[in-house]
Amino acid sequence: MSTVRRPDHRSEQHGSHRSARSSHSAGLRHVLTHLITPLLMCIGMGLAYLGAFANPAPHHLPVAVVGSGRSAQLLAQSINDKADGDLEVRTVADRSAAVDRLKHQEIFGAYVIHAQGATVGASAKGASVKGASANEASADGVSKGATHTKSARKSAAEGAGGAGAAGGSAKRVPELLVATAGSDTSASVVQKVFTPIAAHQGAPLKVTDVAPPAEDDPTGQGIFFLLVAISIGSYASVAVIGGAGAVLPVRLRAALAIGTSFVVSLIGTAFAGPVFHLVDHGLRGLWGMAWLYSAGILLIGTGLHTFLKRWTTLGVMALFVMLNFTSSGGIFRPEMQNGFFAALHSFWNGAGFVEGTRSHVYFDDFGLPGHVWTLVWWLVAGLLMVGVAALAERRRRAVEAEAAANATAVAAAAVAATVPEPRPERGSRAARSAGTAGAMESDGVVEADVADAAEAEVEMEEAVGV
Repeated sequence: MSTVRRPDHRSEQHGSHRSARSSHSAGLRHVLTHLITPLLMCIGMGLAYLGAFANPAPHHLPVAVVGSGRSAQLLAQSINDKADGDLEVRTVADRSAAVDRLKHQEIFGAYVIHAQGATVGASAKGASVKGASANEASADGVSKGATHTKSARKSAAEGAGGAGAAGGSAKRVPELLVATAGSDTSASVVQKVFTPIAAHQGAPLKVTDVAPPAEDDPTGQGIFFLLVAISIGSYASVAVIGGAGAVLPVRLRAALAIGTSFVVSLIGTAFAGPVFHLVDHGLRGLWGMAWLYSAGILLIGTGLHTFLKRWTTLGVMALFVMLNFTSSGGIFRPEMQNGFFAALHSFWNGAGFVEGTRSHVYFDDFGLPGHVWTLVWWLVAGLLMVGVAALAERRRRAVEAEAAANATAVAAAAVAATVPEPRPERGSRAARSAGTAGAMESDGVVEADVADAAEAEVEMEEAVGV
């Protein structure tokens, strides 16, 4: 009877299946761990964009009524009372003062009352009697006009019908002054507020834009989408510099970040000027702000990569997309957003770029130094972040070198403890070893070393039980 044991194929199959299940489980854990990043991006983008843009409404939006008489003051007061904090209505003495405040972005709309007292014939009596009471009554639709487009259009239509039925009246048309280059959405809200007021006065509303955007950017929102393009080029480059360039020293990565920001800013300037004609002048200033903006993002991201590693993409998206685009003022100004995003608008870098570009291109550089300083401080923050990353990596390398040295010493000690000391040699071999101690440079040294090595190997085999 043969004593040879046949291989157990069932055991081998069971072991292979168990190994496969183990590898699949490890791969699944790896995938699920990496899925956390896009899911957090989804949550963050939803909270940021819907929180900032889903329900825009005016919050203390500054507007003005032009006039120094009692009727202008009554109208401004009645609008303030009915607006319930949505608007901040003030009076200005004349039209030129209103235009000046619009160009300084102190207000976002100015209502010029031309209709009062400008009547002829049978309608003169009705106009003189209704005076201030018409102004007070017209304010009833202010809050609704600020939030409901349909009601504003309905009031305007009724007012237009009443004006047509007036027959021989010759009223001067009331005028609304806006600056759409500052914010097209704010100008639209202001128009919805004052359209029913003009309708109650029995006249259509004339809208005059004192600061229109470029011809090829009728809504003025092209600057915001330029911000998006520059931001994506910047923070996407962070992943390449931080990931593929991780083996490079920090100073070289910082140099790559600054060089990349230069290229990204040139691309953005080309988009704004010769490609899409978003602006018709001021390209040099726009390029300077684009470079400051892009360099700040790249340097901050490069520094953060030292600490966040694979979470860097999520981190820069939170900083320069979720919180940045929503607070930039490119779609809705802070007066149309909640307090959180309105507060971010005062110091975030995206707001500095958008408002700085608007100021430089459309508002004669008014307020430009403050916006440029915002971008400069973000660039300084990027330089500081890179400096902190350099110190952290230097300390990390020192710790790793010390750990490697300790590990080498421990391994050497373990080997020395494992190998037994050579036994005392006898007879002719001991005499030969003693004789060769003083003749290390002779031909017999090599033969003795070979013999000793062979003996040590034999002893090592015996020690480990081979």
